Amino acid sequence: MTRLIVNADDFGLTAGVNRAVMELHAAGVLTSTTLMALAGATRDAVEKAQTTPSLGVGCHVVLVDGESVLPPRKIPSLIDNKTGRLLPTLGAFLARLGTGRMRTEEIEAEAKAQIELLQSRGVRLTHVDTHKHTHMFPRVLGAVLRAAESCGIRAIRNPFEPAWAVEATQGAAWMRVAQVSLLRTLEPRCRRLIAEAEFATTDGTIAVVGTGTLNAATVRALVRHAPPGIWELVTHPGYNDSDLDRVRTRLRTSRDTEREALGALKEFPELELISFADLAR
Repeated sequence: MTRLIVNADDFGLTAGVNRAVMELHAAGVLTSTTLMALAGATRDAVEKAQTTPSLGVGCHVVLVDGESVLPPRKIPSLIDNKTGRLLPTLGAFLARLGTGRMRTEEIEAEAKAQIELLQSRGVRLTHVDTHKHTHMFPRVLGAVLRAAESCGIRAIRNPFEPAWAVEATQGAAWMRVAQVSLLRTLEPRCRRLIAEAEFATTDGTIAVVGTGTLNAATVRALVRHAPPGIWELVTHPGYNDSDLDRVRTRLRTSRDTEREALGALKEFPELELISFADLAR
């Protein structure tokens, strides 16, 4: 049996992203989303989450390219000294992480602060994942697992995309394909850490290489090629509006395309759509 969690990242980024998430959930093609603790439309997203218990909501832990919940002086190894914000790019984050200049206890503290902030606002969180999939790196993963466990959360995204899904994604940038394929070498160690922490997760995440190019044809191909198991389809739907113009993101026009692409799931009535809440149970 093939079961699919359809998750929208970046809930809370803009009102247009929130609108897309709610419309897709109401249409029956989106089961889950992950919420940013400090974003321009987080308050609106929290209100929508509170009135829609059927929508699974996780914490989209932001450790790069965003604002921290904790004061910068408490997590200096995560902060860009020029801006007082989290490091602006994944490259800068990995450079500091790889050279041992980033403290895992600060990652854990910031992740916990973001989770607790959402919980304090009445959001019942089903799972965690991270912005730009930073938890695929073992030192980050360990810290995020500890933070989530301390807050009563027992499910996490498996951020690795299987080879079959990469092959089924037509039109993906070759550099993106190479990166995802190389990073898959980290999966065995990360799976061990997740298992040792006794967290629930999926067999893998699909449409990672399709980020920015995901369309209806790719959604159909992914579903048709999916072997039995539990997979997460990661998406970034939204509306390309004036609010999005004010946000630093490489995903602009593609948010409209991804929003429309998920309608293709209606063509597969035999596909069982679940959320991370079902996975944790």
